[in-house]
Amino acid sequence: MRHQSLDSTNEEARRLALKGEAGPVWITAEEQTAGRGRRGRVWESQSRNLAATLLLRPVRPQAEWPQLSFVTAIAAADMAAHFLPGPVIAVKWPNDILADGRKLSGILLESAGEGVAVGVGVNLASHPDGTEFPATSMAAFGAAPNPEDALAALAGGFARWYDIWLADGFSPIRDAWLARAAGLGGRIRCRLATGERHGVFEGIDQTGALLLGEGMGRQSVIPAADIFFG
Repeated sequence: MRHQSLDSTNEEARRLALKGEAGPVWITAEEQTAGRGRRGRVWESQSRNLAATLLLRPVRPQAEWPQLSFVTAIAAADMAAHFLPGPVIAVKWPNDILADGRKLSGILLESAGEGVAVGVGVNLASHPDGTEFPATSMAAFGAAPNPEDALAALAGGFARWYDIWLADGFSPIRDAWLARAAGLGGRIRCRLATGERHGVFEGIDQTGALLLGEGMGRQSVIPAADIFFG
Protein backbone atom coordinates (compact mmCIF):
# COMPACT_ATOMS: atom_id res chain seq x y z
CA MET A 1 0.00 0.00 0.00
CA ARG A 2 1.67 3.20 -1.19
CA HIS A 3 0.74 6.63 0.13
CA GLN A 4 1.89 10.11 -0.76
CA SER A 5 1.66 11.33 2.85
CA LEU A 6 0.87 9.74 6.21
CA ASP A 7 1.33 10.74 9.80
CA SER A 8 3.20 7.46 10.31
CA THR A 9 3.29 4.15 8.47
CA ASN A 10 3.11 2.39 11.85
CA GLU A 11 -0.01 4.38 12.71
CA GLU A 12 -1.57 3.42 9.38
CA ALA A 13 -0.78 -0.22 10.15
CA ARG A 14 -2.49 0.17 13.50
CA ARG A 15 -5.57 1.68 11.85
CA LEU A 16 -5.73 -1.14 9.32
CA ALA A 17 -5.37 -3.76 12.06
CA LEU A 18 -8.28 -2.23 13.97
CA LYS A 19 -10.36 -2.62 10.79
CA GLY A 20 -9.53 -6.32 10.71
CA GLU A 21 -6.52 -6.41 8.37
CA ALA A 22 -4.16 -9.22 9.42
CA GLY A 23 -1.56 -8.89 6.68
CA PRO A 24 1.09 -9.51 5.71
CA VAL A 25 1.02 -6.16 3.93
CA TRP A 26 3.70 -3.51 3.40
CA ILE A 27 2.71 0.14 3.86
CA THR A 28 4.90 2.94 2.50
CA ALA A 29 4.72 6.73 2.45
CA GLU A 30 6.61 9.31 0.44
CA GLU A 31 6.26 11.62 3.43
CA GLN A 32 5.63 11.07 7.14
CA THR A 33 4.40 14.05 9.13
CA ALA A 34 4.79 12.37 12.53
CA GLY A 35 7.37 9.62 12.06
CA ARG A 36 8.89 8.26 15.24
CA GLY A 37 11.64 6.02 16.46
CA ARG A 38 12.36 4.19 19.71
CA ARG A 39 11.26 5.76 22.99
CA GLY A 40 9.11 8.35 21.19
CA ARG A 41 11.99 10.00 19.37
CA VAL A 42 11.23 11.91 16.20
CA TRP A 43 12.24 10.11 13.00
CA GLU A 44 12.81 12.54 10.15
CA SER A 45 11.25 11.20 6.95
CA GLN A 46 12.61 13.21 4.07
CA SER A 47 11.63 12.80 0.43
CA ARG A 48 13.15 9.84 -1.48
CA ASN A 49 14.02 8.01 1.70
CA LEU A 50 12.27 4.77 2.62
CA ALA A 51 9.51 4.83 5.24
CA ALA A 52 7.80 1.44 5.39
CA THR A 53 5.87 -0.76 7.80
CA LEU A 54 5.00 -4.43 7.53
CA LEU A 55 1.74 -5.40 9.22
CA LEU A 56 1.50 -9.10 10.01
CA ARG A 57 0.21 -11.57 12.54
CA PRO A 58 2.95 -14.13 13.27
CA VAL A 59 1.98 -17.68 14.11
CA ARG A 60 4.68 -18.02 16.76
CA PRO A 61 3.82 -17.13 20.39
CA GLN A 62 3.33 -13.42 20.99
CA ALA A 63 6.11 -13.37 23.60
CA GLU A 64 8.54 -14.11 20.75
CA TRP A 65 7.38 -11.32 18.46
CA PRO A 66 10.05 -8.84 19.67
CA GLN A 67 12.58 -11.15 18.01
CA LEU A 68 11.27 -9.79 14.70
CA SER A 69 13.40 -6.67 15.24
CA PHE A 70 16.46 -8.91 14.77
CA VAL A 71 14.90 -10.62 11.74
CA THR A 72 14.27 -7.18 10.25
CA ALA A 73 17.74 -5.90 11.10
CA ILE A 74 19.39 -8.78 9.23
CA ALA A 75 17.15 -8.18 6.21
CA ALA A 76 17.83 -4.44 6.27
CA ALA A 77 21.58 -5.01 6.60
CA ASP A 78 21.53 -7.43 3.67
CA MET A 79 19.57 -4.90 1.61
CA ALA A 80 22.07 -2.15 2.42
CA ALA A 81 25.03 -4.40 1.57
CA HIS A 82 23.42 -5.24 -1.78
CA PHE A 83 23.30 -1.59 -2.82
CA LEU A 84 26.46 -0.49 -0.97
CA PRO A 85 29.29 -2.99 -1.58
CA GLY A 86 31.94 -0.52 -0.38
CA PRO A 87 31.20 0.50 3.25
CA VAL A 88 31.09 -1.90 6.18
CA ILE A 89 27.44 -2.66 6.94
CA ALA A 90 26.71 -3.76 10.50
CA VAL A 91 23.82 -4.11 12.93
CA LYS A 92 23.85 -2.08 16.13
CA TRP A 93 21.96 -3.39 19.14
CA PRO A 94 19.09 -3.29 19.53
CA ASN A 95 17.73 -2.27 16.12
CA ASP A 96 19.88 0.04 13.98
CA ILE A 97 21.84 -0.52 10.77
CA LEU A 98 25.23 1.18 10.38
CA ALA A 99 27.30 2.00 7.32
CA ASP A 100 30.95 2.64 8.22
CA GLY A 101 29.86 3.25 11.81
CA ARG A 102 27.11 5.78 11.08
CA LYS A 103 23.37 5.18 11.38
CA LEU A 104 21.72 4.32 8.09
CA SER A 105 18.47 2.73 9.21
CA GLY A 106 16.26 2.26 12.25
CA ILE A 107 13.56 -0.25 13.16
CA LEU A 108 10.51 0.15 15.38
CA LEU A 109 8.20 -2.70 16.42
CA GLU A 110 4.79 -1.84 17.87
CA SER A 111 1.61 -3.75 18.58
CA ALA A 112 -1.14 -3.32 16.00
CA GLY A 113 -4.46 -4.84 16.99
CA GLU A 114 -3.89 -8.58 17.20
CA GLY A 115 -0.70 -8.31 15.15
CA VAL A 116 2.52 -6.36 14.99
CA ALA A 117 3.71 -3.37 12.99
CA VAL A 118 7.34 -3.67 11.87
CA GLY A 119 8.46 -0.17 10.96
CA VAL A 120 11.65 0.45 8.97
CA GLY A 121 13.20 3.78 8.04
CA VAL A 122 16.19 3.89 5.68
CA ASN A 123 18.14 7.00 4.74
CA LEU A 124 18.41 6.55 1.00
CA ALA A 125 18.79 10.04 -0.45
CA SER A 126 19.46 12.15 2.66
CA HIS A 127 20.08 12.02 6.39
CA PRO A 128 19.65 14.36 9.36
CA ASP A 129 22.57 16.33 10.75
CA GLY A 130 23.41 16.94 14.39
CA THR A 131 22.00 13.67 15.74
CA GLU A 132 23.41 12.21 18.96
CA PHE A 133 24.59 9.13 17.09
CA PRO A 134 26.01 10.26 13.71
CA ALA A 135 23.80 9.44 10.72
CA THR A 136 24.47 8.78 7.05
CA SER A 137 22.62 7.89 3.87
CA MET A 138 23.17 5.67 0.86
CA ALA A 139 23.57 8.79 -1.26
CA ALA A 140 26.57 9.76 0.87
CA PHE A 141 28.30 6.67 -0.54
CA GLY A 142 27.25 7.46 -4.10
CA ALA A 143 24.54 4.81 -4.49
CA ALA A 144 20.98 5.71 -3.57
CA PRO A 145 18.33 3.27 -4.87
CA ASN A 146 14.79 4.51 -5.30
CA PRO A 147 12.40 3.60 -2.48
CA GLU A 148 10.61 0.98 -4.58
CA ASP A 149 13.80 -0.97 -5.31
CA ALA A 150 14.95 -0.67 -1.71
CA LEU A 151 11.62 -2.00 -0.44
CA ALA A 152 11.68 -4.90 -2.89
CA ALA A 153 15.11 -5.97 -1.61
CA LEU A 154 14.09 -5.46 2.01
CA ALA A 155 10.83 -7.37 1.65
CA GLY A 156 12.54 -10.26 -0.11
CA GLY A 157 15.20 -10.51 2.57
CA PHE A 158 12.64 -10.28 5.35
CA ALA A 159 10.58 -13.08 3.83
CA ARG A 160 13.61 -15.38 3.73
CA TRP A 161 14.68 -14.72 7.32
CA TYR A 162 11.09 -14.73 8.58
CA ASP A 163 10.63 -18.25 7.19
CA ILE A 164 13.79 -19.35 9.01
CA TRP A 165 12.47 -17.81 12.24
CA LEU A 166 9.10 -19.54 11.83
CA ALA A 167 10.72 -22.90 11.19
CA ASP A 168 13.67 -22.86 13.58
CA GLY A 169 13.08 -20.13 16.14
CA PHE A 170 15.51 -17.48 17.33
CA SER A 171 18.77 -19.45 17.44
CA PRO A 172 19.70 -19.11 13.72
CA ILE A 173 18.54 -15.49 13.77
CA ARG A 174 20.76 -14.80 16.77
CA ASP A 175 23.76 -16.37 15.01
CA ALA A 176 23.15 -14.38 11.81
CA TRP A 177 22.69 -11.15 13.76
CA LEU A 178 25.90 -11.67 15.77
CA ALA A 179 27.82 -12.32 12.54
CA ARG A 180 26.88 -8.76 11.51
CA ALA A 181 27.11 -7.11 14.95
CA ALA A 182 28.93 -3.80 15.41
CA GLY A 183 31.21 -3.47 18.42
CA LEU A 184 31.11 -7.11 19.46
CA GLY A 185 33.93 -7.77 21.93
CA GLY A 186 34.64 -4.08 22.40
CA ARG A 187 33.88 -1.62 25.17
CA ILE A 188 30.48 0.09 25.16
CA ARG A 189 28.48 2.51 27.24
CA CYS A 190 24.87 1.55 27.97
CA ARG A 191 22.46 4.35 28.79
CA LEU A 192 19.51 3.04 30.76
CA ALA A 193 16.51 4.88 32.18
CA THR A 194 18.18 4.76 35.62
CA GLY A 195 21.77 5.63 34.67
CA GLU A 196 24.71 4.26 32.71
CA ARG A 197 26.68 1.01 32.69
CA HIS A 198 30.06 0.41 31.10
CA GLY A 199 31.66 -2.83 29.99
CA VAL A 200 32.38 -5.18 27.11
CA PHE A 201 29.72 -6.13 24.58
CA GLU A 202 29.81 -9.93 24.90
CA GLY A 203 26.79 -10.78 22.73
CA ILE A 204 23.06 -11.29 23.10
CA ASP A 205 21.17 -14.02 24.89
CA GLN A 206 18.34 -16.24 23.59
CA THR A 207 15.82 -13.44 24.17
CA GLY A 208 17.86 -10.78 22.35
CA ALA A 209 18.98 -9.01 25.54
CA LEU A 210 22.51 -7.57 25.54
CA LEU A 211 25.22 -9.33 27.54
CA LEU A 212 27.54 -6.83 29.21
CA GLY A 213 30.81 -8.00 30.72
CA GLU A 214 31.67 -5.79 33.66
CA GLY A 215 34.91 -7.42 34.77
CA MET A 216 35.80 -9.86 37.55
CA GLY A 217 33.63 -12.49 35.86
CA ARG A 218 30.48 -10.41 36.18
CA GLN A 219 28.03 -10.37 33.28
CA SER A 220 24.85 -8.30 33.25
CA VAL A 221 21.80 -8.88 31.07
CA ILE A 222 20.53 -5.60 29.59
CA PRO A 223 17.02 -5.89 28.09
CA ALA A 224 16.78 -2.29 26.86
CA ALA A 225 19.25 0.59 26.53
CA ASP A 226 20.93 2.98 24.12
CA ILE A 227 24.51 1.95 23.48
CA PHE A 228 27.58 3.90 22.43
CA PHE A 229 30.93 2.50 21.38
CA GLY A 230 34.31 3.17 22.93
